[in-house]
Amino acid sequence: MDSPFPSISLLFFFFFIALSILSLAQSSTIGVQYISHLLDIQELERAPPSVQVAAAYGVLQRLLPSHHSAFEFQIISKEQCGGESCFTIRNRPSLHTHGTSEILISGVTGVEVLAGLHWYLKYWCGSHISWEKTGGVQVSSVPKLGSLPHVQDAGILVQRPSPWNYYQNAVTSSYSFAWWDWRRWEKEIDWMALQGINLPLAFTGQEAIWHKVFQKFNISSSDLDDFFGGPAFLAWSRMANLHGWGGPLPQTWFDQQLILQKKILARMYELGMTPVLPAFSGNVPATLKNVYPLAKITRLGNWFSVKSDPRWCCTYLLDANDPLFIEIGRAFIEQQLREYGRTSHIYNCDTFDENTPPVDDPEYISWLGAAIYKGMQSGDKDAVWLMQGWLFSYDPFWRPPQMKALLHSVPLGRLVILDLFAEVKPIWSTSEQFYGVPYIWCMLHNFAGNIEMYGILDSVASGPVEARISKNSTMVGIGMSMEGIEQNPVIYDLMSEMAFRHNKVDVKAWIDRYPARRYGISVPLIQEAWNVLYHTVYNCTDGAYDKNRDVIVAFPDVDPSIISIAQGRYHNYDKPVLRSAVLKSNPSSYDQPHLWYSTSEVIRALELFIASGEQLSASNTYRYDLVDLTRQALAKYANELFLDIIEAYQLNDAHGIAQLSKRFLELVEDMDVLLACHDGFLLGPWLESAKKLAQDEEQQKQFEWNARTQITMWFDNTEEEASLLRDYGNKYWSGLLRDYYGPRAGIYFKYMIESVERGDGFPVKKWRREWIKLTNDWQSGRNLYPVESNGDALITSRWLYDKYLRSNGAYDH
Repeated sequence: MDSPFPSISLLFFFFFIALSILSLAQSSTIGVQYISHLLDIQELERAPPSVQVAAAYGVLQRLLPSHHSAFEFQIISKEQCGGESCFTIRNRPSLHTHGTSEILISGVTGVEVLAGLHWYLKYWCGSHISWEKTGGVQVSSVPKLGSLPHVQDAGILVQRPSPWNYYQNAVTSSYSFAWWDWRRWEKEIDWMALQGINLPLAFTGQEAIWHKVFQKFNISSSDLDDFFGGPAFLAWSRMANLHGWGGPLPQTWFDQQLILQKKILARMYELGMTPVLPAFSGNVPATLKNVYPLAKITRLGNWFSVKSDPRWCCTYLLDANDPLFIEIGRAFIEQQLREYGRTSHIYNCDTFDENTPPVDDPEYISWLGAAIYKGMQSGDKDAVWLMQGWLFSYDPFWRPPQMKALLHSVPLGRLVILDLFAEVKPIWSTSEQFYGVPYIWCMLHNFAGNIEMYGILDSVASGPVEARISKNSTMVGIGMSMEGIEQNPVIYDLMSEMAFRHNKVDVKAWIDRYPARRYGISVPLIQEAWNVLYHTVYNCTDGAYDKNRDVIVAFPDVDPSIISIAQGRYHNYDKPVLRSAVLKSNPSSYDQPHLWYSTSEVIRALELFIASGEQLSASNTYRYDLVDLTRQALAKYANELFLDIIEAYQLNDAHGIAQLSKRFLELVEDMDVLLACHDGFLLGPWLESAKKLAQDEEQQKQFEWNARTQITMWFDNTEEEASLLRDYGNKYWSGLLRDYYGPRAGIYFKYMIESVERGDGFPVKKWRREWIKLTNDWQSGRNLYPVESNGDALITSRWLYDKYLRSNGAYDH
């Protein structure tokens, strides 16, 4: 079809001149100079240009097979880019020959080539690329062969302002990747390359490596059964937070994950990426203390288990100053080299992530840090330690002396810190740029893969630039360090661009063009809706962690009589005066839902979305956004409805509780129907992908239990005590609302009504016993859920808007 953006290169000619033809002046920070040795080594060891070009063509073939012949790819040197990594886009001479390429895209690596392809498709063809679950790709706007838009005659040059574009969090491997096969991984690596990501974590299969390493230290396979967690909990097993929970891992798991990792690494190297491998953090199996009785091994404290159950809490940490630490560290690096054949020389190790050192003496901490690094270096003389900086955000242990001691324990340039939560709580600006140590500015954004429309677009558009141009900056890259992916595609679309932006982005101008790219056509009403979303859900500036605690997905485990209701009202276009629920006592037992915007404004955006439906309903990206926005509005309405129920309880109004709770439960059922309208909001794929990796019936049961448990109770419980991490991994998924969240709320409301009718207190223990039994039964259940969507998103959204939101006046009180 003809492009709906026929004059885009003319309309935005001057815009792109300013945007893309960048100064060739050196943009390197002091931090980049510190890692220059590693960058030189990686450049020498990179795959041959022919291999990278072939890999890039493979991505193009999977993305846009109809236009495979329209583009020519080429690898060029940094010298041709003014000394930096870059991509260039140029017109090919028109030879009027069928099959002749029309656009030449060059880059320093295959990643830069594909980032250039994405840039061209986005800004010259009006296309959009997001995860399949969030609507996938929109390439219907790409003109037919022979009609691709030309760039300006001089071509386009876009340099990276910083060498690295990092991707993942240590726990993304469990919240999002736990059940992936090669088919899904290939799609993700394609997505990474198109976003310009060149520094991804590569954590798959490491348990197979550890299995082989520990055997060399006289630890048998059976000794490791309670060391590794189950497939959905490996991230926390790796970080020494827990052991055994959800396990043991079958041998087939070790074998298949190692094969998968080799495919992942091969593709990453083919594209010119720098995969980050794991390193030894000191986490050891309990048996090691028996095999080496003189080793300095400390048992760590309880990490969120209910009763400090030794079956899965209180792991063992080998002291970094013990000679055995370096031996194991070296053995692990060497075993990876044997298995994979090569390395990128950069290793992740998070020894202190939610594990506080036993002594706060700076000299001791410096000693620890040096020993940890020596374990890596003994296996790879060019090793660089990459560490998540989350510990500096949340743990008060890390005061300036302790922080400096750790950061300066490693030679300068051999330690790189991830400023993990920089879009909300940057550490670079309060620590004198990590006291001179190189760091990567990261956007954390998402916790546990929760589904919530949330973000801080202004911070994303300016934060990395402010950090890089600040005085004596040690920044060496930007990154996306979300705990879970496949949500809020607008945030990741902008954030990925920042890897190539030298200046702050005008978000208003950027968001004006976003919906036309995402949906393939320009619709004024939908553009207006996105401007509302930009100033509301995507403008969270209150500094609160956005851990989704909506009542539906994170039901309060408290006596309703102790919830104090503060009355307020919502203003139509002002910041809300929030009607909130607080506790009269024991405030830590109830996390309030997070609300930072006017709900009536967001409902106005939903009205505009619905009004645009006749023009956009054929778009999968539109349908995803429509379902998500409707879900968002209904979830906040449910929070208010819950407070109405609490109010009726405190007025001893059993009839009111019954009527309101019936409406609440009906809303949950209706939201389940809504979520069933798009593949991105289904429970079935999560469960079925877990079972698909199993080799027999018993493994199917184990893997499915892992998958169900992570998104509900998460960790251990007793008959009357819920997990301390309950609902941490909550999801707005069809099937989960109908069969778990709804029945759970129903139990609570039942006891509320009985309590009022009897005239006595709320039976907290009875409620917990029945809720926990429901949870345990559901986690062990085997009922099937759809893996494909069913229903019309537009019709369903319009119906629910009329039923709940229009009649409630934007739920003003």
